[in-house]
Amino acid sequence: YKPKKTTGATIEMIDFPGMKEGSAKNGFFAGNSMGWIKSTDALALVVRNFHDDLAGDPTPLRDIDEISTELLLADLILVENRLEKIAWFQKRGQKTNLLALEERVLLKIAQHLNNNNPIRDIDLDEDEEKTIRGFQFLTKKPFLVILNSDEAVFGHNTDLIARIETRYNAIEFAGRFEMELSRLNEEEAEIFMEDMGIGESARERLTQFAYRTLGYVSFFTVGEDEVRAWGIHGGDTAVNAAGAIHTDLSRGFIRAECFTYDELITCGSEKKVREKGYFRLEGKDYIVRDGDILSIRFSV
Repeated sequence: YKPKKTTGATIEMIDFPGMKEGSAKNGFFAGNSMGWIKSTDALALVVRNFHDDLAGDPTPLRDIDEISTELLLADLILVENRLEKIAWFQKRGQKTNLLALEERVLLKIAQHLNNNNPIRDIDLDEDEEKTIRGFQFLTKKPFLVILNSDEAVFGHNTDLIARIETRYNAIEFAGRFEMELSRLNEEEAEIFMEDMGIGESARERLTQFAYRTLGYVSFFTVGEDEVRAWGIHGGDTAVNAAGAIHTDLSRGFIRAECFTYDELITCGSEKKVREKGYFRLEGKDYIVRDGDILSIRFSV
């Protein structure tokens, strides 16, 4: 293909102000930041792993525990407030099956939170998941830890990262070093990256890390106007993929014309893909695989 435009799959990163001990009780999560935080698909915590003249020596494990506790408290406050409201409704005769289910689920969640367990670790059935979806609980979201290390210790924190990974997905960067790399031209940057044992830029590694943590896969749409990559959740169907492109495509979905990126590279052209029999038609229940190239047949 020789498209007029090429668009890669994107992940939007939003930088929030740092939290500290007491943030949940002091209303940090009730301010303007809360709407943004709740709308995210995952939370990434950047943890200092270098000496600072004001903050002193790094304490990454303690910092992770403190922020994790704040997130637990924020969810617990939300749960307790809602349980109080449900009790208020029930005292006034508003006793419905939906309220009873919500109360039961929230009581289960409250017990786990009080035991310092995040909501993402709770086994919930489909009805329970639907019941709490609107709360957008913080500890329900995937949690990533980004260890920001000093250049001198970068790559030598195997034990520390292993301890973090007993609870969370973790990745290490040398933030200051990589910031300086971004100011160099590509050839100069590659030399310094090779010396540090870094194969890809921080942006590329973080994007791949986030994709893995979120369980995303990419599929492609191709044509003369644009070749574009789209990100969807692993396990999503062809209808879900169609909806990612446009709601009309999912609403009027008929079939998905499909072949893979590897098949295209091996054959050299879409025409050869068809000649070799790799081209196929898939129905609405087809599970899209990473690297699929799709063209949606639809009618509305």
